[in-house]
Amino acid sequence: MSRTGLVIVASTRAAAGIYEDQSGPIAVDFLRSKGFDTPNPLVVPDAEIKTVIDEVFAFADIPNVILTSGGTGLTEDDRTVEAVRPHIRRELPGVVQAFWNEGLKTVPTAVASRAVAGVAGTTFIMTLPGSRGGVKDGCTVLNDLVVPIVDMLEGVHEH
Repeated sequence: MSRTGLVIVASTRAAAGIYEDQSGPIAVDFLRSKGFDTPNPLVVPDAEIKTVIDEVFAFADIPNVILTSGGTGLTEDDRTVEAVRPHIRRELPGVVQAFWNEGLKTVPTAVASRAVAGVAGTTFIMTLPGSRGGVKDGCTVLNDLVVPIVDMLEGVHEH
């Protein structure tokens, strides 16, 4: 059975075609490079992120990994964290700390991203900012983590 990934981009302007999202493809390429069967990013308006996340978790065949892009900032329409957090049963704060540390190497405001990472059933999920740099930082941190995390969620406990 192949492992699956899903990338969801919360961007009202990209969903409306005002500009082309450039962060989602970075996350998709990353997951594919790690062996996850991942479709092109799903781009949705910010206001619809909760509905989309809830729908994903309502299906029986939930992906092994879900990465979101966008909606982690401080504006009123940034709602991705609030959409994802109710589904997380076990948070992974160390992954978020590593993400912030990576971002701080180049962007002083990296810690203003309200990222969350954790486990929802047998799915690893992490929220990333909508910027290309933020997604790249997330992929850098996850590079050596995402496969072992999924292994552990599948019951492989070798160290």
